[in-house]
Amino acid sequence: MIKLIASDMDGTLLDEHSEVPAETFGLIRELREAGVHFAASSGRRLDTLHEFFAPVVDQMDFVASNGAQVVVSGELIDREVFSHIGLRRLKETVDNFDCLHIALFDRTQSFLLDDEDRFEREIDKDLLAAVRVYDVPAPEVNILKTSVFCDTPEYTMDMAYVLQRELGDRFVFAPSGSRWIDVMQVGVSKATGIRQIMEYLGVEADEVMAFGDAMNDYEILRMVGHPVAMGNGRYAVKQIAERVIGKNTEQAVQAEMRRVLEEACARA
Repeated sequence: MIKLIASDMDGTLLDEHSEVPAETFGLIRELREAGVHFAASSGRRLDTLHEFFAPVVDQMDFVASNGAQVVVSGELIDREVFSHIGLRRLKETVDNFDCLHIALFDRTQSFLLDDEDRFEREIDKDLLAAVRVYDVPAPEVNILKTSVFCDTPEYTMDMAYVLQRELGDRFVFAPSGSRWIDVMQVGVSKATGIRQIMEYLGVEADEVMAFGDAMNDYEILRMVGHPVAMGNGRYAVKQIAERVIGKNTEQAVQAEMRRVLEEACARA
């Protein structure tokens, strides 16, 4: 029996307009009533996810900022912040490559270590309340999320490898979209966030279904008992999935949520 559904956002749950299809809210409510928790798992910050799910924010769980913010039943159970010295090392390394540009995020702001026109906004990098800065913010600023923008898309994979080679003792680097590289602290990821929700709820891996499309979903899909990849997902993600379903533009996740709901109701 499925007791927890975890879903990525961009390229997975969201439609072609980067919106939550309206039927999703009713499904989340009905699943909760049937004993199935739903968790949004995303690189987006918690404040942004709350806006997406405003009608049901108190009836679901969240793994935000690539695992740095974890909320279960309205309770913040974990918040991980980047170390100041780690961010300084990242900046020193990135400064060696003219195609790379850093964006840092605290709870409400975006700090850009280059002019804003050097960055391309992708659907999961909102750059809300962007502030141009010339150095890493002071240690008292709690950075929850870090991303590196590569202004030459054909170099993105090379640069992710280089960053991992240089800073792999502190960070994990995962390409996100065609030009962005998500920077995650070692031991902090979407998967560790979902693991905390599982432990909080007393749910085992074979009772969890997870949906994803990109490489920053890989760890979650490897961890759960029922990994499901999107038809529009990356090759490696599809290879490790139990099943490959339709595309996000076809609302394939919502169809699977409905199927789980029907099965849960049939057992009741």
